Amino acid sequence: MCKPPAERIPMAIGKVCRYFLSSRSLFGFLCAATIVLSGTPPHMAAQAERPNFLIFLTDDQGYGDVGCYGATDFRTPNMDSLAAAGARFTNWYSNAPVCSASRASLLTGRYPHRAGAPGIFSSGRNAPGMPIDEVTLAEILRSAGYRTGLVGKWHLGGAPEQRPNRQGFDDFFGFHSGCIDNYSHIYYWGQAGAGGRVPFHDLWRNDTEIWENGQYFSELVTREAVRFIAENHSRPFFLYVAYNLPHYPNHAPPRYYERFSHITDSQRKSQAVTVAAVDDSMGEIMSELRRTGLIERTVIFFTSDNGPSAEKRNLLDDSDQTYHGGSAGPFRGYKGGLFEGGIRMPALMSWAGKIPKRQVITNLGITMDIFPTFLNLAGCRLPAGRTIDGRDIYEMAARGGESPHAHEPIFWAYGDQRAVRRDNWKLLLNARLNFDDKVDDRIFLCDLAADPGERMNLAVENPQLVRELIQLIEAWEKDVMGRKN
Repeated sequence: MCKPPAERIPMAIGKVCRYFLSSRSLFGFLCAATIVLSGTPPHMAAQAERPNFLIFLTDDQGYGDVGCYGATDFRTPNMDSLAAAGARFTNWYSNAPVCSASRASLLTGRYPHRAGAPGIFSSGRNAPGMPIDEVTLAEILRSAGYRTGLVGKWHLGGAPEQRPNRQGFDDFFGFHSGCIDNYSHIYYWGQAGAGGRVPFHDLWRNDTEIWENGQYFSELVTREAVRFIAENHSRPFFLYVAYNLPHYPNHAPPRYYERFSHITDSQRKSQAVTVAAVDDSMGEIMSELRRTGLIERTVIFFTSDNGPSAEKRNLLDDSDQTYHGGSAGPFRGYKGGLFEGGIRMPALMSWAGKIPKRQVITNLGITMDIFPTFLNLAGCRLPAGRTIDGRDIYEMAARGGESPHAHEPIFWAYGDQRAVRRDNWKLLLNARLNFDDKVDDRIFLCDLAADPGERMNLAVENPQLVRELIQLIEAWEKDVMGRKN
């Protein structure tokens, strides 16, 4: 699926090279080499030296939980430095308001339903997950000679045939389920006797279960990501670092609580300490890129899988409250709902020398766009015979170009909720604020340019537009729900 190096050389240079090389002489070889080195345009030379790719994915981190997106009560210096080094997106979306579905889109470039991952996969040692016939970013890059690694959370299947090593990753360290205790690495949410499963240990190196009881998981993530970079610094690599934070359970070492002693709200503090643990980890991993001289050869992308959680299970006590520790910034809603708070994400991309510093990109992007963007930068073709819903956003990130979604709608579906955005208009059907809380209006239309917080329903005033957008949703559903190629 990837173009061989010769295809990346301009045609005229390629012809001259082949002519001289056919002479099988040292003079011919030197002439060819001189022409290639002096005549290849800079962007083609960059493709010949294929970039590394690093994805940082956080879990349940809201738009307002990053310093450069408006957080004022705690700092995220490493996330902020990544924004300063490249592009910060203000109109970036997750493909779903929940984790498994958004992760499937990230790795396949497809809408979640088309990728066979419409919601949250169950957790268990043999829990089913994303269909094995899906083609992942890791699989294609591995076929092109990349070393591929995943450190952290998988949540796309616990069955042996659906684990990371069967979906394109050479090197895996982490867990398969939806969450683990940060110190014992046990999945215990929904324990036996409460309608759930018996708790089970879930920490793996490739297909081997390992035990590191008492070791803070984010520090293990850092260790393993740094190890992967050090071991593969001399070859192109793709490293996917999928944190389990600030997702429940909100654990952090005591030093983080001391750092945020000024935050008196216990729930907000629990969010701050877990976001800080991720931020520190990202800083150490990026320091390893600098130490090994790889920072200028690595495309780095950061985002969250969905918006902040309002679930009671985030609480560190037995009170019957709604968790409010995470922030969606100016947006309405939380994880589990299709209002902006559940799907509008912080997103950052850097590539030293290629993506200009301190850009703010207001054009539209969505997580499934990373798949075609990275493949194109690696010189790889998209998989044949498959519908890829994502679009290459490199020109948008590097040169402020138009969004590839500027003239097409994008869609979401979760449970009975539906949403579509076309230009600045967004229509929601059966919308919820989170997993549980419905809103009174079954049909909700808003103009995001005038009302980014989605406070005013304009459906009654725009009946024709509502009909058009509902028709778009119906046609899209018919297309993706059958999960055809």
